[in-house]
Amino acid sequence: MTDRDTAFADYFAARSDAMRRTAYLLCGDWHRAEDLVQVAFTKLYLAWKRIAKREAMDAYARQTLVRTFLSERRLGWFRKESVASEHADVPITGYGPEDRMVLQEALKQVPPGQRAVLVLRYWEDMSVDETAHVLNCSTGTVKSQAARGLQTLRGLLTDQMTPTVDRKRTAG
Repeated sequence: MTDRDTAFADYFAARSDAMRRTAYLLCGDWHRAEDLVQVAFTKLYLAWKRIAKREAMDAYARQTLVRTFLSERRLGWFRKESVASEHADVPITGYGPEDRMVLQEALKQVPPGQRAVLVLRYWEDMSVDETAHVLNCSTGTVKSQAARGLQTLRGLLTDQMTPTVDRKRTAG
């Protein structure tokens, strides 16, 4: 194995799980997320020797993943086929499984461009400028897509979520 291959294998081992979680938020299916990550890392490997700034690797990998997701959605070849009524979940500390499942299902219904902005801005915690750079669009587009995406998400969640009352705070 060459130094290049070793460096890439180390990077893949360190970042593939995080990329898979991001891909899941984009597409809503764990198997599809694995496919997206595989395609993104294949593209990354092909460009590995041309990438001079290793410290910018995460941003490049994330950008490749998001663009791969959006490109495949635009091409129209992707057809969603569900063989089970439930999707696998990864536990998130601090939230109930019902809330997480409702949010993930609602996120799947947000249009792909808006979903990409929401995932990058609020899951990846990227700034408006960083998100615009990754998506190759203006900051105004990011802001409007985030606003529309949040509005869509709120509309979807309003009907599905029931407010809960903390009885410890209200008692007394």
